[in-house]
Amino acid sequence: MDTGSVTDISRRGFLAGGAAAFGSLFGGRLFAVPAGWKHGGTPNLVFGAISDTHLQVNYNGVSPHGRFPQKYLRKALEYFRSRKIDALVHCGDMAHRGMVRELEFHKEMFDDVFGKTGGPVKLLVAGNHEWFGDGEGFGGVCGRRLYPDSAERAKHTLCGDFPGHWGRVWGEKYEELWHREVKGYHFFGRQWGIDEGKATAYFEEKIRELNLDEGTRPFFLLSHARSHKPIYAPMGRHRNAVGFFGHWHWSAANWNNIFFWRFPSIQIPALGTQGSGALCNDECIAKAKLEGGEAAGNGKARQGFVVSLYDDMMVIERYEFSDGVSSLGPDWVMPLGTVGAHPFSKEELKKAIGEPQFRKRAKLVVSTGSTRIRPHQNPDNPVKKASPSPSIKIKIPLADGNPDSRVYAYEIIIVGADAANLPTLKPSNSQTLKLFKAVYAAGCNLGIGHEPNGGVTTLEIPKSELPPGKTLTIAARPLSSLGTSGKAIAAKWKI
Repeated sequence: MDTGSVTDISRRGFLAGGAAAFGSLFGGRLFAVPAGWKHGGTPNLVFGAISDTHLQVNYNGVSPHGRFPQKYLRKALEYFRSRKIDALVHCGDMAHRGMVRELEFHKEMFDDVFGKTGGPVKLLVAGNHEWFGDGEGFGGVCGRRLYPDSAERAKHTLCGDFPGHWGRVWGEKYEELWHREVKGYHFFGRQWGIDEGKATAYFEEKIRELNLDEGTRPFFLLSHARSHKPIYAPMGRHRNAVGFFGHWHWSAANWNNIFFWRFPSIQIPALGTQGSGALCNDECIAKAKLEGGEAAGNGKARQGFVVSLYDDMMVIERYEFSDGVSSLGPDWVMPLGTVGAHPFSKEELKKAIGEPQFRKRAKLVVSTGSTRIRPHQNPDNPVKKASPSPSIKIKIPLADGNPDSRVYAYEIIIVGADAANLPTLKPSNSQTLKLFKAVYAAGCNLGIGHEPNGGVTTLEIPKSELPPGKTLTIAARPLSSLGTSGKAIAAKWKI
């Protein structure tokens, strides 16, 4: 199996030289490390990073809501405790309906896991949901339903007295903009709704005051909402600025969620059950629409990060907490003190990500199936009910032949008689390409080893969509979330 020179070099370099390999490989800009690789040194600082936990109170205003389980937050905190984190980052949307009690759930669990005294430093920012307590039009549990009287409602909703309620629950002052130093690393927080120009002026003043541009250590900008031009343009002048934000609920299985807006800004995925942990930002994966996100068994993501800071690098470990604690794939590594292109820029990520590959002797399995065509899927011949239609069923084996590059999706091409050049899947062969599909890899949103059905991805295609010909050649190639592609495997199928 040819997994490519990037993987071969990175594996040898790391096994031979550990962290020192960063100095010689790819000009010190290597970003994805071999599976199971560890730095070997002791980190200067470790923090857990979560967001969008969305805990909700029940109709009695006291107990947790059964449809918003707290077990995922507990699992994450307990894992963070096992990693002896120095700080806990939470980028907002703790309180799903903006209730004080929902914030208290977090503090009570924090105390239960870490103890009422000591524990990691809390680095917290509020999201938009923290302000929903007086909102109108919400169904189910909400402040206006639980407390129709406005004066009583203000006692139980965060927006009734945000600084007062926040301070009482967390035992620390609520500040619209804040700065904390933890073991020599600096964190800045921007609360929901704070003007970005005002935030930038505050950040710049502190950066000058603390001489943060003098060294290579990163400093961190935390917010619920992403940063826009008033922040990313001036902050982009600081090579060591790193942002973390939440709000979008996009899965960390997708490496496109390291954004580079003048400086790297990393979206923390949702840990709560509200929202789908969407497989989003995939426009670069395939020309055809990706199919089968939920159908492929990807489920809802409950994810978070462990971030370790060393003298020479920052390492981000991605975890899924829905079924035990499992890794989402190779760590994200940002070497520090490098020159030239930023190692987290999109161009550098694409250079270093490598390609997912099928194992040797991996085969496609094609059979006859029967799929149900729904009215909205057949606008040219609408029917009142979903009707069965003959189809072919393609089973794609898990492309786990390169552990350094996890498969995220597959591209499938089906042609008729002329398939001589198909395995290369080159655009120049477009005259032979009759049908083009793309599908998420089964379980790509879940932890490694937790993919359903052993990671086999099944795609059904109605026979009415197939290209003409008595014999079809079907090929599939694996893709990473950045669009790098491995070698295709192919099979013939007689109609």
